Amino acid sequence: MVRHPLLTALALLACAAPHAQAAEPALTPFKEMAADPPAPWHVVGLPGQTPQSKPFTEFAVVEIDGRKALRVEAKQSFGNLVHPVTWTAPTAKLSWQWRVDDPLPNADLRTKQGDDTALKVCVSFAMPLDQVPFLERQLLKVGQSKTSEPLATSNVCYVWDNNLAVGTELDNAFSRRTRYIVLETGTANLKQWKSEKRDVNADFKKLFADENQGKVYPVTGVGIGADADNTKARSLGYVANITLEP
Repeated sequence: MVRHPLLTALALLACAAPHAQAAEPALTPFKEMAADPPAPWHVVGLPGQTPQSKPFTEFAVVEIDGRKALRVEAKQSFGNLVHPVTWTAPTAKLSWQWRVDDPLPNADLRTKQGDDTALKVCVSFAMPLDQVPFLERQLLKVGQSKTSEPLATSNVCYVWDNNLAVGTELDNAFSRRTRYIVLETGTANLKQWKSEKRDVNADFKKLFADENQGKVYPVTGVGIGADADNTKARSLGYVANITLEP
């Protein structure tokens, strides 16, 4: 199954029905999970993706270094574990811990052939469809007809890369509906936990400055993923203690 620009534009993250309430955590914590991530966490692949056409990235909750974490393994696969939210607060801070044990040496996010990530944490925003450039808007509409997952119009993804410098910002090679920020890179920190905290609204305003007119839109989903389908390789990483707070 060849990855198509349309499919990648639609599958990196997906919105879903409201889940979070003011008195509850916006994201179901891993410490309360069983071995399999429970609802509302769910795996999202490419529209039309099946195990026969392309393997799904594997997700499991495990104990590692004394903490519950999500184990994320990509084996020539594609997939994201998505948690729908309804977040309309004026501020949104996303925090998490992550580590990569097995990177993707041949990944290169600047090219379609190398567009794989050993580990990524993504946030979806409800940018109005009429603000999406015409061609991409039409592709989104076509793609929505091919999947039951409500599709996000804009995604910010934080990636653990193997080559690009920390702080690199770039568009997804297949679709500008997803834009990346490199937070970790290289091999120096492999098998080490790193803590991150991002002002996701600020990152959205910066990365989508050409489209958002300085506005910030509600967060509709948070996702964790890895893919190794283009480089035909394998990666392994972990994410723990992910929270979304004002």
